Amino acid sequence: MGLFSAVFGLPLAPVRGVVWIGEVIRRQVEEETTSPAAMRRDLEAIEEGRRSGRISEDEAARAEDEVLHRVTRRRDVGTPREEE
Repeated sequence: MGLFSAVFGLPLAPVRGVVWIGEVIRRQVEEETTSPAAMRRDLEAIEEGRRSGRISEDEAARAEDEVLHRVTRRRDVGTPREEE
């Protein structure tokens, strides 16, 4: 059966390669945007913008909410949902 699946699966090899590359890219982007270091940099940039007056208090609050949303979304993805 291995030879049969290899012969007929060969035309799908490029598609599998593209899917694999897409998964690698997705994981890398997710890691870079949800890492604690990236979140800390974002929060520091928001605070610096607030102190320098480049962004208003409302804009800073929204930006901080977005960073916190990334944290909670990351935790939600990593934990299985409880069935009710």
